[in-house]
Amino acid sequence: MSFPKEPPDLVRRRVMSVLDYEPPDRLPVYDSFWPEFSDRWRRDKGLGPDATPEDYYSVDIAVVVAREEFFPTRRRVLLEEGDVLVRDDGWGRIVRTRRGGYFYEELSHELDDPRKLDKLSFDPPDLDLRYAEFSKAVEGEKAKRCVFCKVGGPYIRSSFVRGTEEFLVDLVRDEAFARELVLKVAGHLVEVGKESLRRGELWDTGVWIYDDMGSSRAPMFSPRTFERVFYPAYRWMVGELKGAGAKKVVLHSDGNIEPFLDMLVEAGIDAINPVEPQAGMDLVRLKEKYAGKLAFVGGVDNAHVLPSGDPKAIRSHILQLCEAGRDGGVILGAHSIGPDVSTEAYEVYRGTALRFKAT
Repeated sequence: MSFPKEPPDLVRRRVMSVLDYEPPDRLPVYDSFWPEFSDRWRRDKGLGPDATPEDYYSVDIAVVVAREEFFPTRRRVLLEEGDVLVRDDGWGRIVRTRRGGYFYEELSHELDDPRKLDKLSFDPPDLDLRYAEFSKAVEGEKAKRCVFCKVGGPYIRSSFVRGTEEFLVDLVRDEAFARELVLKVAGHLVEVGKESLRRGELWDTGVWIYDDMGSSRAPMFSPRTFERVFYPAYRWMVGELKGAGAKKVVLHSDGNIEPFLDMLVEAGIDAINPVEPQAGMDLVRLKEKYAGKLAFVGGVDNAHVLPSGDPKAIRSHILQLCEAGRDGGVILGAHSIGPDVSTEAYEVYRGTALRFKAT
């Protein structure tokens, strides 16, 4: 099956109209791919090293991020011992990792004492070094798909500078400090978001906020804590970003964040991603509940259905999601496509979605 290459203006209009709950001619798709999947896919297809699944399958959305770190001017390797690296990662952390590794050990954090908060000062949001690669990436992606910019969220970025365990304890023991830190972090993220909108000329699409707040069963903290600590920051961030011209603000959060959805809608969030079914986020059910109020980007099961490789199960699953999106409000996506998903299984998913005619 061939996957059509469409004019980027048409792709952008389709994506934005779906987010506005207008019925699409076909459902757009937003997927990302693990390097291991991409490597095997190239071998399966007999393609060269420059070929990408994103281009081959005409993925409809790109989310591009500037260097939003708190301290990008400090980012450097501090120590090398064989394949072990100790580095300042620019987020106010010293971390240890292995060369080429994804995971890391956090050794220290900038804000190791709440009493230091008043003295915490981030590098300016408008530093040119933040946007050199960003601007090139936006220009390249605009020639192919609908492009958004990205910033981190107030939970995950606060935990970077404070430490994950320390910050979760703060939310219980020192809510006033946690709230003050969250607002300070949100202020930095908003300014990076505004500058990204300006430099990328992305007002007609908008901003994605990445803030992983959920585990596979429930949020990382209670709805009461979200309401008291994070809701004010979210409402302010969304207002500032839309006030700067962003048409849409989308929230990416892995895991189950269903208990937060009413507050996120009130805060002005337009859509959520990735709506992971393995975490209890049933797109079909949630679409019925929030129809017209909240759009959904995701919903494809990359934990069980796609890895099973069963064509019948995959087609049934995708058609259910397509039916849910017939009147708008749904962009298909599997969060990420890993090495446990075969090329054949992925093509069954994408082929089923492509053949489905929503209107």
